Amino acid sequence: MIDFPVGGKSAQLIVEDVRKQYETPSGPLVVLRGVWLTLRPGEAVAVLGPSGCGKSTLLNIIGSLDKPTSGTVRLGDCDVTRLVGHALADFRSRRVGFVFQDHHLLLQCTALENVMLPRLATGSSKDVASRARQLMEDVGLARRMHAFPAELSGGERQRVAVARAMVNGPALLLCDEPTGNLDRDTGHRIGSQLVELAERKKAMLIVVTHNLELAQRLSRIVELRQGVLRPLKLSASSSS
Repeated sequence: MIDFPVGGKSAQLIVEDVRKQYETPSGPLVVLRGVWLTLRPGEAVAVLGPSGCGKSTLLNIIGSLDKPTSGTVRLGDCDVTRLVGHALADFRSRRVGFVFQDHHLLLQCTALENVMLPRLATGSSKDVASRARQLMEDVGLARRMHAFPAELSGGERQRVAVARAMVNGPALLLCDEPTGNLDRDTGHRIGSQLVELAERKKAMLIVVTHNLELAQRLSRIVELRQGVLRPLKLSASSSS
C-alpha cells in the first residue's frame, strides 16, 4: 500500500468564534453565532443538526469556500480566513479534500481519470497514476477504474469521489452528507471506507450528516443548533 504525505501531519485545525450572517431585505440573517472547534490529525467529528441550521455553511467556511463574517479558521500556522488569490486556490487544492452528497464527477472522464484530476490541477504529475490506482483499490474499485461515471452505480460513483478527495493527501477531509443519496447498505460500506481511509492517512475528518449510524463511527459527535456547536452523545438505540 502506498503512503504519501497528507499536507501537514502535525497541523491542528482550530476554529475560533466563527460567526456568519447574511444581509436580507428584512434585516440580517444570523446563521453562525460563535463556533469553536479543535481537531488533531487523525481525529474525526460528525456534525449533526436540523436542516437549514448552517452545517453546510460551517463546512464551506472551514474549507475556504466561504468567508466568515468574523472569527478565524487556522490549519497549523495558516490563517485560512485571510487567504486570497493563488494562495487560497493552492490551499483548497493541496490541503483540503471535499466529498459532497452529489459526486460531481466529469462524465467524459473515466473513474481513474476523475481521481487523477485534482493532482494534475496542482501541476504535479509525479506518481499521479499510481496514487490514483492505489486509492481506487482502497475503495474497492480496482476492476472499475476505466469505467465512465454513467457505467457506475451510485455507490461506485461516490467511492470514486472519496478517492478523488484523497489523491492530494489532504490534511483536512470535509464531507457534506456523503451517504445522503445512497441506500442503507451502500451508505454503510462507503461510510466505513471513508473513515478507515482518513484514519490511515492521518487526515482530519469532518462529516456533516443526518445518518446516525455513520456519525457513531466517528470519534466525536457535535450538534449545530441555534448557531453554536455543542457536544452530543447518542444512545445505542439512536441508530436502530
